[in-house]
Amino acid sequence: MEKTKKHLIKKWEVSIMELQDETGTKFKVTRRVTEASVAETKTFDSKEKAKNQFEEWLQ
Repeated sequence: MEKTKKHLIKKWEVSIMELQDETGTKFKVTRRVTEASVAETKTFDSKEKAKNQFEEWLQ
């Protein structure tokens, strides 16, 4: 699962990814300002928490 959206007013992209390994599933949420080469990433064990962070960063 990978999803990317651009904020309508602000100039960042927000993406969410599902990562799987032998220990389980993690979700990575990243917001990026491509013009400034700046990014912030958070990882979550819960899909619901990752979705909440994704939606919060889009507001």
